[in-house]
Amino acid sequence: MDAKTEIEKLRNEIEYHNKLYYVDDAPVISDYDYDMLMVRLIKLEEEHPELITPTSPTQRVGGKALSQFTQVRHQVPLESLSDVFSYEELADFGVRMDQALGSDRIFCVEPKVDGLSMSLEYENGYFVRGATRGDGLVGEDVTENLRTVRSLPMRLIDAPAHLIVRGEVYMSKSVFNELNAIREINGEALLANPRNAAAGSIRQLDPKVAASRKLDIVCFNMQFSDGEPYTTHSETLDAMKHMGFPVIPYKLCGGIDECCERIDWIGQSRSDFAYDIDGAVIKINSLEQRSMLGSTAKFPRWAVAYKYPPEKKESRVTNIVVQVGRTGVLTPKAVIEPVRLAGTMVSNATLHNQDNIDKLDIRIGDTVLVQKAGEIIPEVLSVNKAKRPEGTVPFKMPDICPECGAPVVRDPDGVALRCTSPECPAQRLRNLAHFASREAMDIEGLGISVCQLLINSGLVNSPAELYSLNAQDVETLERMGRKSTENLINAIEKSKSAGLSRLICAFGIRQVGQKAAKTLSAHFGTLDKLMAATEQELTSISDIGGVTAGFITEWFSLPQSQHQIRLLREAGVSFESTETVNDTRFTGLTFVLTGELSGYKRDEAAAIIESFGGKASSSVSKKTSYVLAGENAGSKLKKANDLGITVISEEQFNEMIK
Repeated sequence: MDAKTEIEKLRNEIEYHNKLYYVDDAPVISDYDYDMLMVRLIKLEEEHPELITPTSPTQRVGGKALSQFTQVRHQVPLESLSDVFSYEELADFGVRMDQALGSDRIFCVEPKVDGLSMSLEYENGYFVRGATRGDGLVGEDVTENLRTVRSLPMRLIDAPAHLIVRGEVYMSKSVFNELNAIREINGEALLANPRNAAAGSIRQLDPKVAASRKLDIVCFNMQFSDGEPYTTHSETLDAMKHMGFPVIPYKLCGGIDECCERIDWIGQSRSDFAYDIDGAVIKINSLEQRSMLGSTAKFPRWAVAYKYPPEKKESRVTNIVVQVGRTGVLTPKAVIEPVRLAGTMVSNATLHNQDNIDKLDIRIGDTVLVQKAGEIIPEVLSVNKAKRPEGTVPFKMPDICPECGAPVVRDPDGVALRCTSPECPAQRLRNLAHFASREAMDIEGLGISVCQLLINSGLVNSPAELYSLNAQDVETLERMGRKSTENLINAIEKSKSAGLSRLICAFGIRQVGQKAAKTLSAHFGTLDKLMAATEQELTSISDIGGVTAGFITEWFSLPQSQHQIRLLREAGVSFESTETVNDTRFTGLTFVLTGELSGYKRDEAAAIIESFGGKASSSVSKKTSYVLAGENAGSKLKKANDLGITVISEEQFNEMIK
């Protein structure tokens, strides 16, 4: 079989399995077998790049970053729906339909997905364009980002020559929780809800970022088709499913009472859907009747959206417990008598922080009003003080960490309380993952999943214990074979000579990232000199302020930190600086990098600048000396021009570093 034939055969087979998995929910091969098909296709396309097509399953990882989105005028407007908030209002809609259509009408009821609406255009069965809803008439072209959505078919079965469908891009609740768990480990701000996360992901200028967010799509309307005409909406949904689209589940109902029963069922089943639901959509099923009813200036007359009210119920607080998150933040949580909210049983509710507790004056034994914030996180809204039992006392957050007994401190820029110990059990995963990360000790092969394996097995409880691992113990762990174990042990050994700046960064001291670590390493030369430094000595260094200096001296004073350093010293980890500046041509100069460089990654260019005594900054200001601009440079380039900052090309930069 020649390469072209095998490539086409593999693409057809992969698309077939995509449909079984995403549309029919009936996969017939394992994830491993699917991955092997994809690996073979990738290999063949690498050997024959002239055979790669935009619709190949391999192209879902994201292509070149865009400088901006172009506008698209929708061939068929993407209308929004008028909302109803009670069954009485829904009954009024039913009366209007009866008056206009008589009893000869059928309703179609569907879940209302809380995502981002899209227009999807196909020509001769191939996906050619995708655009956001925008204002309903004009949207943004996000075709390249939509190609990364695995559940969106690139090729259709038995499709007409020209087809436009409407769908809702969403982030599944499981992916959202996974993404937030990783962000928490990395100390990043958590995403508010799946809808905002999906919207932010699909509008990334870099499709690779969109691909990493694992978005999905579900389709709910046929906007245009030049094929055989359909008579009902339900026929179009069935046809779309046959073509290969993941389609919204629906039920046909004869009257409003039956619609209400279906709406109740959807509301009670919300937790079973992969996506968030904020309501139900009730539509006239007949396309001819829809055409007759038409639309107002804003909404179609033949459909409404029933919006579920945020459920609020009373429950009693049986306890208040304090949890320590992976970043060391202490979070109070109310344990309540179980109550059903938005389709799930709730037995805990967040209290956020001490300030919120004081504001609510919430106490153990209180009767409280609870709701799900954004339909996701249960929270306490208020206290029914008329039902407060005698003898209750105000709740105060602890002064020491409930996990490890170390002192806790309040963030100087907020209300959060944080554990100070680098050995806190609650922070093990985050500390270990950060220690091994690329910007820190750069231990290849030690990602979050392997860190979790090491912690769960009891082999490692702190970063310093990595250096006492032996291959025999690691090889017995799940998914760790002989070769991967050998590579990991070698990478850990190699990291001993990573240098002082990486080690300082790996400690995870608050407000001490890569740049501050390099500054400290170059200034002090050894870890022992840094440990002996006073706050006054630290603040005399450029870019080290008083707050950061306080965090540094406090971290080194902790017994847990001293224990880690002792173990690292015994393991032979280098405490010496590798930041030597022999050529000082960039001393006193500040560079800002923007756009795509062809010869360097940004961190590589920044390292070159710093090796010559210069500073690489992330923002343009009047103090900026040069802006190094690559392709697709954005707002930083504009600001540099507005401020009159010298802009240099990559070629000019190469001349400067000769």
